[in-house]
Amino acid sequence: MTQKKNRLRVIPLGGLDEIGKNMTVIEYGNDMIVIDAGIMFPDEDHPGVDLILPDYSYIVKRKDKLRGVVITHGHEDHTGAVPYLLKEVGERTPVLGTKLTLGLIQVKLDEHGLKKPKLREIRAGGHVSLGGFGLDFLAVNHSIPDGVAVLVRTPVGNLLHTGDFKFDQTPVDGRLTDYDMLAKAGKQGVMLLMSDSTNADSTGVTRSESEVGVSLRELMAKAKQRVIVASFASHIHRVQQVCDAAVACGRKVVVTGRSMVNNTRIARQLGYLVIAEDNILDAFEMSGLAPEEICVLSTGSQGEPLSALARMANGDHRTVEIEEGDTVIISASPVPGNEKAVWRVINRLAKSGAHVKHRGSHDVHVSGHAAAEELRLMLNLVKPKYFVPIHGETRHLHAHADIARSVGVANEDIFILENGDCLEITEAGARTAQQVESGVVYVDGLSVGDIGDLVLRDRQLLARDGIAAVVIALDTQNAKYVGQPELVTRGVILNVGEEGILDDARARLTKTLTKLAKEGVTDHAVIKNAVRESLSQFMWEQLRRRPMIIPVVMEV
Repeated sequence: MTQKKNRLRVIPLGGLDEIGKNMTVIEYGNDMIVIDAGIMFPDEDHPGVDLILPDYSYIVKRKDKLRGVVITHGHEDHTGAVPYLLKEVGERTPVLGTKLTLGLIQVKLDEHGLKKPKLREIRAGGHVSLGGFGLDFLAVNHSIPDGVAVLVRTPVGNLLHTGDFKFDQTPVDGRLTDYDMLAKAGKQGVMLLMSDSTNADSTGVTRSESEVGVSLRELMAKAKQRVIVASFASHIHRVQQVCDAAVACGRKVVVTGRSMVNNTRIARQLGYLVIAEDNILDAFEMSGLAPEEICVLSTGSQGEPLSALARMANGDHRTVEIEEGDTVIISASPVPGNEKAVWRVINRLAKSGAHVKHRGSHDVHVSGHAAAEELRLMLNLVKPKYFVPIHGETRHLHAHADIARSVGVANEDIFILENGDCLEITEAGARTAQQVESGVVYVDGLSVGDIGDLVLRDRQLLARDGIAAVVIALDTQNAKYVGQPELVTRGVILNVGEEGILDDARARLTKTLTKLAKEGVTDHAVIKNAVRESLSQFMWEQLRRRPMIIPVVMEV
């Protein structure tokens, strides 16, 4: 029988059946590493939630085994949870990443007050050891510079984690994916491939990032007034192309939005964003420029309510007011769940007289993820024994599994996992073992993990159906109720002609309290429960809604 210590355990804690909060645990014997520690942004189903983290309690309980956290690239769905994780496992836990990745992480750690993190720079083509693991780093293309895939050498065999990637033949920075190392890894033997599935259901090949630059330059050349470009702040390749297009068209680049200001500053300091000092300005420095000399580079491509672009659309940005004839370019694709928010901002911009260009109307965005033919190429280069599709919703994972089958990976060697599933691999084979603790952790302001499913359901209920408070005066000595119950509602929608329903509701409550009085009930818990059930049933019968009901019993 194979000893437990000789089993390689691969445990995704995030990034499966979702877009975001990517995190994978690799464990062998007394050693454990984590690849990526990302966040996911909330949607309309998460009222009051700022960020969503993976549940990393499995790591925290075994932090004595943790040898390091390896980050594949600088996007927040791969880096955003790093500060929260380090607070739990110790800020001296090594965090490995390329120069730009660590530069972006350092800003987050500073914001969280982590003063002495142990950041360890790695380079594509380099090798490091963490405990019993040997790690090789392979250059890959993505929508941010300095991305790497990670080849993990273990006593059981080699594991390749691609991170996010695409095969771009004309990358903006000239840095090609390392085909040689991928092929060499395939010849040496890759026991397990874990590969990005985000675009697995897209046919063909993802277009080159450099094509966007051509479209941006054409749109800026035609624009008569200001040009405002919204993109992800971490999409440094896109930011570079915006800057190049603006300078070529005689425009100064004005940067606005906190994350955009921070990221452009870091990228310029580290040499990943090249633009002359006199061509890039702060938003407060553009007052003397003519409209045709300005290109505003902004956050807000996802319709975030507090972003710079959303504030412009609402007319409450401190320095930029949308004027009729301005050109607004949204150079990004909505993350699933953000579509409504993006269209809301687009409509407001159009109402202000702006000409809005987006991926549905112009070639202003390409994906940073490999499409089906590129995924097929990765599989053929690496030739893995076992395959696990990662980074995608269920439809993406299954589409990627189909691609693997098409190039000859046996069906029994493909594992479509869920977050918390444990894939155990020995020399004898691979199998899924018992699930580990997993799920989500909600961040609400300074509160981390205090919001549970019950609180979230309450918030959803309040947002959807409103609240009804019932105040009851109880004479406990005589087991009688004094006066009529007082009913106050907030957010309960009443249509025309339904105004009398609240009077009917009070009558129903009076009937319920009369019955309780006859039975001599004075227990507050019993009274509250009866009032809650009576009013809830009435509201459902009359309005087909279930507002949150809060009974208050006052003794007189």
